This record gives sequence, structure tokens and C-alpha cells, in this order.
Amino acid sequence: MSELTKRKNDPEGLKKRIIAGALKAFAEFGMQGARLEQIAEHAQTTKRMVVYHFGSKEQLYIEVLEQVYQQIRQHETGLNLAAMAPELAMTRLVEASFDYHVAHPDFMRLVCSENLLRGRYISQSPQIKALNRSALDLLDDILARGQQQGVFTADVQTIDVHRLISSICVHHVSNRYTFNALFSPDNSEEESIRRNRQLAVTATLRYIRK
Repeated sequence: MSELTKRKNDPEGLKKRIIAGALKAFAEFGMQGARLEQIAEHAQTTKRMVVYHFGSKEQLYIEVLEQVYQQIRQHETGLNLAAMAPELAMTRLVEASFDYHVAHPDFMRLVCSENLLRGRYISQSPQIKALNRSALDLLDDILARGQQQGVFTADVQTIDVHRLISSICVHHVSNRYTFNALFSPDNSEEESIRRNRQLAVTATLRYIRK
């Protein structure tokens, strides 16, 4: 079957493979270091087809950024946190966020790469800004319910709680090799995950409790 026939039969499948291949390449080499030929090889297609569907490497990179942020926000909104008591909801959100970062290291590498580029491409996507509003909306709801019930202090800002949760989740993935080598070389990966997951929950709850 020719490449043209494959595209006609399953163009969406091909685009998904290209996105997945691009995520691997961008996570490994950064936007500037990744090559379209590498992405095409990951996706089992050709450079021509990558350009056909996405136009340029820069546009593909932005679409990959949009995809990974959409996936983590969908993961959070699917937790049904509104049905849980505030402290349980916050605990579940922190645990789920930590687990997501551990399970998706390419997401974290991509975010680190974009920060090295000083946010050059993420700032070009209004979609990402809109998507990430849901992260604050979730926290707003949990905090407001906890404040109404008298279990959370009113003296906290939603963005600060989000930064606190994100900082521990991100640090575990982005700094685990250097941090473990310097401070806890005898710890197993399982032990590091357990300790840091609990640290994220404990730090967040102590920060917001009344």
C-alpha cells in the first residue's frame, strides 16, 4: 500500500503517529535539535507527509505543546473531584498530578525545553492558555468548598497552590538524576516516588489548612 493510500485511508491515524513521534523527538533533542526526518521515522512516514499535515517544524512543535497540555488537563478534569470532600479532593488532585508527571517524563522534558526557549512558542498559542485555566478552576472549587467548611484558610491564592503542587511534581522528574546522585544515591526509584508523592500531599495540605 502506498503512502498516499495510507493517508487517504487513515489521515487522522497518521497525524496521531506524527504527533507521538514529534513528542519523542522534541523531548529528546528540543525544538531546535529535532529534525523532521527523525519525526517521520518515529511515525513510520516521510518528511513530505509531516510537512503536508503540519506545514513546518515550528507549527508541529506548537501542536505537540497543545496536545500534551490538553492531555494533562483532561486527566485532571476526569477525576470527579467535585463529588469529594475538600481535603480528599485536594489529596487526590495532588496524587494524580504527581503520578501523571512520573508516567509522562516526555511531557516534563518538553516543558523544560520550552523554558530554555524562554516560552517562545507556548506564548503563541491562545489554546494552551485557555486549556490551563481549567487547572486553576479545579483548585478554585476545592479551595472555596474547603474555606466554606472552615477546613482551609482564606489566606491563600489559587495560583500559589498550583505553583506549590507543580514545583514538587516537576522537580521529581526534571531533577531526579542529579538530586538522587547528590543526596540520596542509595534510594530506589520506588522509594523516591513514595517519599516525594507524600511530600507533595503533606506540603500542600499544611499550606492550605486553617
